[in-house]
Amino acid sequence: MRGAVVFCWWIWVAVHAHADALGDFLQQKGLLMLAPSPLPKASEVAVHAMGFMGVPYRWGGNEAETGLDCSGFVRAVYLQVLGVSLPRTSDRQAAVTQSIEAKDLAPGDLVFFNTLRQPFSHVGIYVGQGRFVHAPRTGERIRLERLTASYWTERFDGARRVSAMPEEPLQVLRHRPASSSAEPDR
Repeated sequence: MRGAVVFCWWIWVAVHAHADALGDFLQQKGLLMLAPSPLPKASEVAVHAMGFMGVPYRWGGNEAETGLDCSGFVRAVYLQVLGVSLPRTSDRQAAVTQSIEAKDLAPGDLVFFNTLRQPFSHVGIYVGQGRFVHAPRTGERIRLERLTASYWTERFDGARRVSAMPEEPLQVLRHRPASSSAEPDR
C-alpha cells in the first residue's frame, strides 16, 4: 500500500512540475483525465459577453444591431473575441465542445440547459462567481443570471468548454464572413 501511495505522489509531483508535456502524455495514454484547458483568451470572452447586456432577444438573430437569440449571441461573442466560428444552434454548439464538470467552470465556458424539453436547447456564457450571460427569450434582453436560481438548476444540461479538438476542429476565421445563415435555435 505504501508503494502505491509513493507512486501516486510521484505522479502528482511530476504532473505539477511538468504539467504541460507530462500531463499531455499521460492524458493521451488514458492514464490521466483532466478537464480541457480554457482557451488562452477565454476570460476575454466573458468580459466581451457582458458588453452585450441589454441587446434585445430575437429568435434566429445573428446581429447585435437587430437582436440575438442564445446561440447567435454565443456565436457572435466567440467570433468577435477569438475568431472561432461555432455552429449556429445550441445543440450543435454542445456537440463540438468538450464536456467539463460544473466544478471546473471558468469564465468563457458554455452552460447548457433543457428549456424546450430538448437537451441543449439553451446556452449561455459563464462569467464567474456562479453567473452566466444569455439571451433568454422573446421580449427580453441579454442579461446576467445566477446558475443557482431554481429555474436554471432544474434545467441544467451541463458545462462545456470550447477548445480545438482533433476529431472536429472548430473553424477559425481571420475576418468576419460577409453573411451568415440564419438557422435559429430549436
